Amino acid sequence: MRSLACSYDPKARYDIREFEETYRSGPDGDWPVRIYQPQGPGPFPAILDVHGGAWTTGSYLNNEGIDRALAASGILVAAIEFRQAPQHPYPAQVADANYGTRWLKSRAAGLDADPASVAGLGTSSGGHTLLLSALRPADPRYGAMAVPNGAGLDAALLYAIAGWPVLDSHARYVYAKEAGQDRLMRSSENYFRTEAAMREGSPQQAVERGDHTALPPTLILQGTKDDNVPLSLSERFVAAYRAAGGSVERELFPDMPHAFARQPGPETDRAIALMKAFIGRQLNAARR
Repeated sequence: MRSLACSYDPKARYDIREFEETYRSGPDGDWPVRIYQPQGPGPFPAILDVHGGAWTTGSYLNNEGIDRALAASGILVAAIEFRQAPQHPYPAQVADANYGTRWLKSRAAGLDADPASVAGLGTSSGGHTLLLSALRPADPRYGAMAVPNGAGLDAALLYAIAGWPVLDSHARYVYAKEAGQDRLMRSSENYFRTEAAMREGSPQQAVERGDHTALPPTLILQGTKDDNVPLSLSERFVAAYRAAGGSVERELFPDMPHAFARQPGPETDRAIALMKAFIGRQLNAARR
């Protein structure tokens, strides 16, 4: 692994520049990425943002408040748009996240960022997508699309941050059925098509089966009043991840609902502060 060329101070403050590029083009269209670039002497650490939306909705602007806050502390953030169900079933989104990771590594130097520092932030279904790519970065289904000027690059992440993530796609489907949450149930069906695919494409079950090839250090954030993703999912994931030899932290936010950190407030400030502190620890550990 290449040594890190970047440094990071969670308390630093930078002006940021926001602009867009096309990170992937193909028969299915041109796919944008929003760049949040700190203005100052680099190179900066870099992070890929994968938004949520139950695999069927949402936008690469979903997490813009979080992205701006991270960028203002000295992190190059790249928020990608990607294919969604029902037009594009599993594993389309995981393949796009895999591609986006390799694309960011290929473009990092040109964006004044450190390719060796590339990490990921995923929220809700984006947490599922990001972690599945990170757990199986060399899966040939996920990495089937070649990145221009990306020969030799992989989709491994230095670390991962997962906000209110869907860590077990099949267990969340069963929960949605039992709780009568038809929207969540239909969204799962539209993306995965079958329960067998939900199980195969579950980060939880990938770790339990041992068919992962990487275990990046991971931070999980979730509100205790999340009625979209049961707390039991993140609790089980933490136990399985640690049993497999991975490092994972879980922070709970009392009385906060699903996706709480998309709105301004003291708990959002706390969540962002925890992200920054976690990032600082991971970068320091990588340098050592």
